[in-house]
Amino acid sequence: MSAQYINFNGSLVLDTETILTSENRAFRYGDGIFETMLWQDGTIRYLHLHVARLQDSLRMLYMEDFQKYDGYFIKSKVEELIRKNNFIGQKVRVRLIVYREGSGLYSPDTNRSAYVLQVSRMPDTIRDKKLGLIVDLYTEYKKPYSELSKLKSNNSLIYVMAGLYKKKHAFDEVLILNQEGFLCEGLSSNLFVYYEKTLYTPALSQACVAGVMRSVVMDMATDEQIPVVEAEISPEIMKRADEIFCTNAVQGVQWVMGYKQKRYFNKISRILQEKLTTWKYED
Repeated sequence: MSAQYINFNGSLVLDTETILTSENRAFRYGDGIFETMLWQDGTIRYLHLHVARLQDSLRMLYMEDFQKYDGYFIKSKVEELIRKNNFIGQKVRVRLIVYREGSGLYSPDTNRSAYVLQVSRMPDTIRDKKLGLIVDLYTEYKKPYSELSKLKSNNSLIYVMAGLYKKKHAFDEVLILNQEGFLCEGLSSNLFVYYEKTLYTPALSQACVAGVMRSVVMDMATDEQIPVVEAEISPEIMKRADEIFCTNAVQGVQWVMGYKQKRYFNKISRILQEKLTTWKYED
């Protein structure tokens, strides 16, 4: 693949250039967070929700310049990078990594931030909507919960290990459990379970990431008068559920077709997939 430009803390450089040192806190300690967004039709989908989550996360990490990362800043930097890479008019995946600048050991020298912004072209069709995901549970390691669990943190070892399991067994997605053995989330998604005419999703207290698309889907379901409950969910429900689907900001709503011998319907997820194409992008 040919080299592309990235934005390294305000400078446009080729992604083949060396930009980090051994003192970089994101490298040494995972001291940062990231946002993954979808650029479509000349804007970032649900930008206001991404900004709210990003700024809230940076506040939690005591980044003193969190207000810098507002909608105007993100959109203008993304537009600049899309033009530089000649991605104009295309659907683009955006990844913004914000980390604590400077050095220091566990105690940082500064609470100022730095960032890396990347864009990549999305394929025309991510996956045939008629073909659902085949999933499995990842059980070797579990995700602990705290107030930090909801962040999209650079501390991602649990996802790396789950990703190795997914790749080894050729699953489309794997579901992660929290420290008590309850359903938490997917490797790169939030999780919804439709059972007895109610839509369940793991509560934030169950260690799942506070996903942007999770919030959007809950709003859409409520608009469709589908009861939504944030709950502690046993993995045993996967044997009895009517539907399961996964959500994230880039791929939207993804229907789960099967788990082991169990097969699921695609009624509610299809309604939400279609609704997403016209659902409001901004407040």
